[in-house]
Amino acid sequence: MSLKNKTALITGASSGIGAACARALAERGCSVIASGRNKKKIQSLAESINGHFIVADLNDTKQIEKLFSDAGERIDILINSAGVAPKAPIINGELSNFRELLSVNVLALTLCCQFALKKFNPNEGGHIINLSSMSGHRVPPSGGFYAATKFAVRAVTEALRFELKATDNKTRVAMVSPGFVDTPLLDLYFTGDEEKLTKLKDEIHMLDPIDVAESVIHIIEAPTHVEIGDIQLRPSEQGI
Repeated sequence: MSLKNKTALITGASSGIGAACARALAERGCSVIASGRNKKKIQSLAESINGHFIVADLNDTKQIEKLFSDAGERIDILINSAGVAPKAPIINGELSNFRELLSVNVLALTLCCQFALKKFNPNEGGHIINLSSMSGHRVPPSGGFYAATKFAVRAVTEALRFELKATDNKTRVAMVSPGFVDTPLLDLYFTGDEEKLTKLKDEIHMLDPIDVAESVIHIIEAPTHVEIGDIQLRPSEQGI
């Protein structure tokens, strides 16, 4: 599939994987709409790739609706890259963190899928890529409620695929599940365990956001008869 003249909406594009996806798509001739909460960062990104930006806080349902309204009449690709990772252990985690994780990682992602489907070409469908995590396939010792939300992303992605096939919708749905990626989100995940994170970075060559973005591109550019459901990738030295 050629990405020229296609339009992609990317959530969580202010940094990390979302920003890397925006640059990779733009390099291939795709028109990119970058979305995020930090206006300064997404505006800077959009200007650097000759794209567009829309400020939106995915904790707010009305802002999600406005995001897709402002995105125009048609999009071809949705990349759900927005996510949060506050420290949220099950035994003593804060309820506010549980709610934020559920709101952004699961509910907002699901609503974005719903709105995107209305923007896709009704005959050709589109692409939906949900950025998940290896924590959605196994629960690491410090996974906490974050892992629970990533298992939910996996379930939402599978459920959406089955529902679309039942209605003969040609939209392809996929998930990318990375291990440790050197992003601000990883720093947030290890809040309170900075020494552990420093040690991990010394021991492990972390994935770069572009490594994940290339997997996203691989999924989108696959021939129409090929459907890639999930790509799992992690640093070679990562044991779990």
